[in-house]
Amino acid sequence: QVQLVESGGGLVQAGGSLRLSCAASGRAFSMYAMGWFRQAPGKERDFVAAISWNAGRTYYADSVKGRFTISRDNAKNTVYLQMNSLKPEDMAVYYCAAGRVAGTSRAEYDYWGQGTQVTVSS
Repeated sequence: QVQLVESGGGLVQAGGSLRLSCAASGRAFSMYAMGWFRQAPGKERDFVAAISWNAGRTYYADSVKGRFTISRDNAKNTVYLQMNSLKPEDMAVYYCAAGRVAGTSRAEYDYWGQGTQVTVSS
């Protein structure tokens, strides 16, 4: 079992930045690929970014490329999502997830956090 707790969400103006953190506990964090997903009201939970177990590979949704950066610190059991140039359409609940591969599908992740709200004002 892996327990995931997100933090760092909040209210920010369009064009601003936030850094989300996801702290993991339980089984060896470094064994897992990590992903970030987001879900806006009335919409599906969509892929945002993913990172392999050793940070050797990263993947991004087209909508966030060049603005968001995923990273991890295996010594701290934490994965981060640095979000810059935020837009109102980025507003959603952001979830981190742990899985066997750094995929873009929800089905590839076995463990999920409870989410953190990101609100972007225009």
